[in-house]
Amino acid sequence: MENKKIKLGVLTSGGDAPGMNAAIRAVVRTALANEMEVIGVRHGYEGLINGEFHPLGARDVGGILQRGGTILLTSRSERFTKPEGQREAIRRMNEAEIDALVVIGGEGSMNGANALSKQGVKVIGIPGSIDNDIWGTNLAIGTDTAMNTIMDSVDKLRDTASSHQRAFLVETMGRNSGYLAMMAGIVCGAEMVLIPEAPCLVEEVVAAVEDAYKRGKTHAIIINAEGSALRTTDLAAKIDESNVGFSTRITILGHIQRGGSPTAYDRLLASRMGVKAVEALLEGTHGMMTGLKGKGVDFVPLADVISNKRKVNMEYHHMAKVLAR
Repeated sequence: MENKKIKLGVLTSGGDAPGMNAAIRAVVRTALANEMEVIGVRHGYEGLINGEFHPLGARDVGGILQRGGTILLTSRSERFTKPEGQREAIRRMNEAEIDALVVIGGEGSMNGANALSKQGVKVIGIPGSIDNDIWGTNLAIGTDTAMNTIMDSVDKLRDTASSHQRAFLVETMGRNSGYLAMMAGIVCGAEMVLIPEAPCLVEEVVAAVEDAYKRGKTHAIIINAEGSALRTTDLAAKIDESNVGFSTRITILGHIQRGGSPTAYDRLLASRMGVKAVEALLEGTHGMMTGLKGKGVDFVPLADVISNKRKVNMEYHHMAKVLAR
């Protein structure tokens, strides 16, 4: 793509993640520095279909670096999953003379970006997902902040758990990926971690809690990903029934994991990816997603992103078990 007066669209889609605003800011200011015009698309792909387009200048993205969520708002669009919805979105882009698009979001958002790319739209994806379940990048925007939120919560729960000799069952997000729960288990010193990728029997959890009590621990922390085979409420009931020494309490962190000011790491990662996305379009690269590989930000084809599933590194799951002793 030649460095001329280009009109660039940017949208956020799917679940919000801390750092999305930092990515928007980086896209807008990098584009403006290269004499491009920037159009913000509100409400994700649904807004693309509806033509919810708003010009963005340098001041429009001032003061958003530290804010969680997304100033462009986000949604999930059933209409966009169908060919007719995609055609309408492309028509709206053409009517607004939008030449290229940056899509910030998770796995579903990258699917949408790939669908547009296959129909000739010049698009670059930026991965934003607290679950870190997107193939092609070591880390997605928002994961580090979510992990720090979990760590802070569990650290506080540990204080009261020790005071009352209780077992706390902490449920994290992760419907299809156990990344957050697994890493939280290591950094928070959990007695046990339950993830979708490693099915576990309820009896094993009860035994682990009982063992912790017998070994003289003053508390037990069990971290359960929401997508694991065992429901948190059922686990708590079973542990109480078994009379293993600890009484149980449940904490479901829920959407608190999505919110909050992004960490320094997420702000930097988002900024790097936003700059890289615009530079790629200027150089004629599209149909790609930015991905963190080692210490650098590189590109991976969107077609590869959506045709592969990211797997958790089970060595970390083993590590969590070893360190729980």
